[in-house]
Amino acid sequence: MSSRGDTAHDALLAARLFTLAPLNFGAIILRGASPARDALVQAIGEALPCRRLPGHVDDERLLGGIDIAASLSAGKPIATKGILAEASGGALIVPMAERLDDGVAGRLAQALDDRQVALVLLDDGTEAEDAPPVSLTERAAFHCDLTASREWRDVVINVTGDLSAVAALEDDALTALAGTAAALGIGSLRPLLFAGEAARGAAALEGRNVAKRDDLETAAKLVLAPLATQLPSTDPEPPEDQPPPPSDPGDTPSDAEDQERDQTLEDLMVEAAAASIPADLLAQLVKGQTPKRGAAGSGQKRKSGLRGKPLGARPGMPHGGARLALIDTLRAAVPWQSVRRSESGSDAPIIMRKEDLRVRRFDEKAARVTIFAVDASGSAAAARLAEAKGAVELMLAQAYVTRSEVALIAFRGESVEMLLPPTRSLTRARRALAELPGGGGTPLAMGLNAAREAAHAVAARGRTPSLVVLTDGRANIDADGQPGRKQAGEDSQAAAKAIARSGLDALVVDISARPGREGPELAAAMAARYLALPRADAKALHKAISAADAAKVPA
Repeated sequence: MSSRGDTAHDALLAARLFTLAPLNFGAIILRGASPARDALVQAIGEALPCRRLPGHVDDERLLGGIDIAASLSAGKPIATKGILAEASGGALIVPMAERLDDGVAGRLAQALDDRQVALVLLDDGTEAEDAPPVSLTERAAFHCDLTASREWRDVVINVTGDLSAVAALEDDALTALAGTAAALGIGSLRPLLFAGEAARGAAALEGRNVAKRDDLETAAKLVLAPLATQLPSTDPEPPEDQPPPPSDPGDTPSDAEDQERDQTLEDLMVEAAAASIPADLLAQLVKGQTPKRGAAGSGQKRKSGLRGKPLGARPGMPHGGARLALIDTLRAAVPWQSVRRSESGSDAPIIMRKEDLRVRRFDEKAARVTIFAVDASGSAAAARLAEAKGAVELMLAQAYVTRSEVALIAFRGESVEMLLPPTRSLTRARRALAELPGGGGTPLAMGLNAAREAAHAVAARGRTPSLVVLTDGRANIDADGQPGRKQAGEDSQAAAKAIARSGLDALVVDISARPGREGPELAAAMAARYLALPRADAKALHKAISAADAAKVPA
C-alpha cells in the first residue's frame, strides 16, 4: 500500500498505465510545473506518438479545413488535416490546460468520447481554484500532483503488457470498486470505468491475465482517491453481547463466505484509497469543505474586436472597429468558386460574396479597478489612513502583475474628494495619501454616492470596478452636507441600497475600535461582504481584502 508521500511513484505508475492503453484512459492530468513533470512528459512522448497543442488554436487548425494556397492554385477545394486527425490514435499534449478555452475544451472532450485521441493535460495553476475545464477533468482517469516532486533522472516508461489479454473483472471486484467509490463520495460512473481498466492494466503490467486484490487497490488509490469528496466513514464495531443478525434460510455457507470476502476486499480498497488522498484535499475534507473550481480575483471577460486572446473568426462586416480576418474570409469563399464561376460565367481568380466576410474576435479580460472609499473623519483618522495607505501601496505593488488599478476617495466633514483617480503609479498614491488631512464629521452618504459614481465611470470605460469601503458606519452628516444623525443614517442606507441595485462587487471594512451593528447593517444594505478589522495593520488589511475578493461569496 502506498502512502501520500509516494506521489512521484504513483504518478509514474499512472503514466505507465496511461501509455499501456491511452484511448481507454482518456486523459492524464499532471499538475505543477516541475522538472519531475517535464521528465515524465518526455518519457510519455518517447513511449507514445504525441503532438503538442499550440496556444490559441482555432477550429480550422484543430479540426481541419481548406488549404487556401493549394485550393487557389488547383481551382478546387483542397482539404487539410487538423491536429486531432494528425494525433489520432496517440496523445495530444495540452500545455496550460487551466487556461483552455471552453470551446476548444468541448471539441477535445468530443474527441475523447469518440476515442480519437488521448490527452496529457499540463496544469500550471498555482491555486486550488485553478484547474482545467470540468468537461476534460471528468474524462481524465488519472490526476497527478507533481508540485512538490523532486527532479527525476533517466525516466523511462517501458510498457510490455497487453491489456486485451486480461480477463474482465468479476462481479465481486466490480462490487468492491463501486463500494469504494460510494465511500469516497464519488457519484459519477466514469471513475468506476477508469478504475476497472486501471485494475486490468495493473495486472497486464505484471504479466497476469486476471486482476488480483493488489491490482484493485492500485486502481483505487490512483483513480478514485484524487476524486474523493468525503472521508470514508468507519462504522463502530457491534457490542460483544449483541447477537449476530439472523441469517436468511436460503443462504448457503458458500454465499456467506463470498459476502464476507467481498466486504473484506472493499474494506482493503477503501483503506488504500483513503491513505492516498492528497494532503491538501484531506485537510479540506476534514474541515467539511469541497474543492472549488473556477477563476477568481480578476476582471470580467468580454468579447473584443481589437485586442486580447484570439478567438475564432465570425461572419460579419469589418466596421465599427472590427478587423477583417482575411485568411478566414478566403477559406469561406474557396469551396464555392466552381459554383460561382458557372453561375456568373466569370473567369476571375476568386469571386467574393458578402456572406464570405469574416471578422476577428478576441477574448479580452477587463482590467480590475479597486476603489477605496475611506472614512477620514474623527480623532482616529490618522490610524485608519495609515492602514489604507499601506493597503493601497501593497495593492499597487501587484498592479503590474495583475493589470489592476487602484483609486482612492476620502470623505470627511462636509465634502468628498477623489484623492487618487484610477492609477498604477505608486509615487502618486504615496504623495496623495501623505497630503490627506483627517478629522470632522462623517458624510457617509456622500462618500458612498461618490464611490458609486466612480465605479460607474470605471465600468463605462470597459473595466471591472470593485468597492472597498473603510468606515465605522456611524454617519452624522446627511447627503446635503447638513448635520443630523437620523437623516444621515437614512441617506446612508439609501446610498448603500443604490450600490446594491447597481450590482457592484463591494466590501465593507469596519475599522471602528469596537464594531457595532452599524457596519453589518451597512454591508447588508449594500449587498456587500463584511469584514471587521478593529486592529488591522496594512498587511492584514491587504491580505483580507485579497482573500475576500478571491472568494466572491455574498455576505
